[in-house]
Amino acid sequence: MAECDGKCESCSSSSSCSDAKKAMEMQNAKIRENMGKIKHKIAILSGKGGVGKSTVTVNLAATLNAMGKKVGVLDGDIHGPNIPKMLGVENVQPMGDENGIYPITTKDGIKTMSIGYFLPNKDTPVIWRGPRISGAVRQFLSDVIWGDLDYLLIDTPPGTGDIQITIMQAIPDIDGVVIVTTPEDVAVLDARKSVAMAKTTNIPIIGIIENMGGFVCPHCNKVVDIFGKGGGEKAAKELGVEFLGRIPLDVKAREASDKGIPMVSLDCTATKEFKKVVEKIVEKIENK
Repeated sequence: MAECDGKCESCSSSSSCSDAKKAMEMQNAKIRENMGKIKHKIAILSGKGGVGKSTVTVNLAATLNAMGKKVGVLDGDIHGPNIPKMLGVENVQPMGDENGIYPITTKDGIKTMSIGYFLPNKDTPVIWRGPRISGAVRQFLSDVIWGDLDYLLIDTPPGTGDIQITIMQAIPDIDGVVIVTTPEDVAVLDARKSVAMAKTTNIPIIGIIENMGGFVCPHCNKVVDIFGKGGGEKAAKELGVEFLGRIPLDVKAREASDKGIPMVSLDCTATKEFKKVVEKIVEKIENK
């Protein structure tokens, strides 16, 4: 029998190894303890890429923070960690000690953790298989010292794969998922799969957000439905899920995001819609 190197997540014998099972049980206990300090946990899902899920996550967090909530953002998109740039906290590395890893805190007080903080540079790819990716997400849940938060938002990669399953299994008291789509039929089709996944795993569905629901002209502020209109709302109605709102595509918002500034700090149409969406989420979660 080969000597154990302690790397359970990549070991082919982990399913039958008593040491691996014991380590998993200990980590599960740490996750429960850590997550128990956080009032509300929400995963942000999307059926396909390119719908602006990470942008939505960051701006939901910024809006909650502006309302006086203590907020954390976990970047669960291991292969595409964009949260550090979007929150304006790139080129920093988390500190740690025997107690765990301390999250990076933005100037506005939002706590965040991402695999992006541990990469040598922003061009370094994460070339990992499923088990190792799931192990990293579990470690962020167990070892990061989030402290007492009102909300932890978990940005996930597109689809219905390993990371989504890991999060739903590791956080049994998760408040639910918010599903992001764009109005066109292809995006809505994949969003329906995210809804089906949540229902299959008995995870509450907080609602659907239709992102890029109309383009705000920077000259006249008229909204043009370049990607269609109403796809997210129609899907929500058909699936019996709450429609949380429609976020327009705003040039000001895009420019702010590239600079690491959440769009909700701007006076634009998207900001007003985000506030409406967050008010619905808070009402639904805190008064359930």
